[in-house]
Amino acid sequence: MKKSLVALAVLAASGAAMAQSSVTLFGVVDAGYAYGKGAASSKTQLRNSGIASSRLGFRGVEDLGGGMKASFHLEAGVNNDDGTGSGSSVANQAQTAANAGTQGLTFNRRSTVSLESGMGELRLGRDYTPQFWSETVYDPFGTNGVGTNIAFNKGGLTGVRASNSIGYLSPSFGGIKLWAQTYMGENASTAAKVGDGNGYRITFDQGKFSAAIAGSSTTTGAGVKNDTSNVAASYDLGVAKVMAQSNTTKITAAADIKGSVIGALVPMAGGTFRIASSQTKQGIKESKLMAVGFINPLSKRTDLYATYARVSNSGGAAAVLNGGSHGTTLNAASTGYEFGVKHSF
Repeated sequence: MKKSLVALAVLAASGAAMAQSSVTLFGVVDAGYAYGKGAASSKTQLRNSGIASSRLGFRGVEDLGGGMKASFHLEAGVNNDDGTGSGSSVANQAQTAANAGTQGLTFNRRSTVSLESGMGELRLGRDYTPQFWSETVYDPFGTNGVGTNIAFNKGGLTGVRASNSIGYLSPSFGGIKLWAQTYMGENASTAAKVGDGNGYRITFDQGKFSAAIAGSSTTTGAGVKNDTSNVAASYDLGVAKVMAQSNTTKITAAADIKGSVIGALVPMAGGTFRIASSQTKQGIKESKLMAVGFINPLSKRTDLYATYARVSNSGGAAAVLNGGSHGTTLNAASTGYEFGVKHSF
């Protein structure tokens, strides 16, 4: 159960008090046993985030009156298998810090402040990129674990989140919503605009039907861009929720990357059966993934899960699952599975 904090202790040495209408502590702890087999070697691990990303977060909201409110959202990725925090991407560019991966908590997942009214929400800080949401919402396995859609590169360093972003999220107009975002690499005016980009997402939700179209464009080097787009939809049949998506990534001076996902969530035996088929192709390289899984809720906050997946490669592709290795072998298949427990609070 999410715990509302009646009061939050002093956060800064200055002793400034918090004057929020409400502040909430929340999180997810997810860990599982994982195995992956490749042509050259296999690997066994205790991994985190098998069906949901482990995290620790704080969010709060203050009523400003007149239909306006201010809010904040601070969310840190947690590697609960080894106790480290998850790294961030400063200025949407690759990091070279010697201790990357061993740092403490960073608010790498989201660190935003917002102003909201009946006209929508203005959101500032590190946030998800719009096109990412379609990739996770319309995939039965989301973007966690061995069953999620394989991709060569969908958006590069801003494929999931962007730092230094300014976003606008509209209210619903007859089921239609807009999410527009721009983000900055914060480079000097004389330098290449590495890390600069824009994204959008338009959604339509009406009853059991949901659809979205989204895209982004990011400068990744001097004269080099990563443009990614997707279109997706789902329909809840009652006996199953079916979903599908198609995505395309264009990288300057490289072959286009095209992918697709089709799958379903099926209520079964008090839990949810998941099945998906996905593929990603770049040039003649192609990887195809089949995955099945089951989530068994023990309570509203605790789930047991199991997933099995197999990926086949052709045209020189070498995708591998759960840390296995193909070595120098191309076109080999890989299998992987995981089972674990997720607890939310």
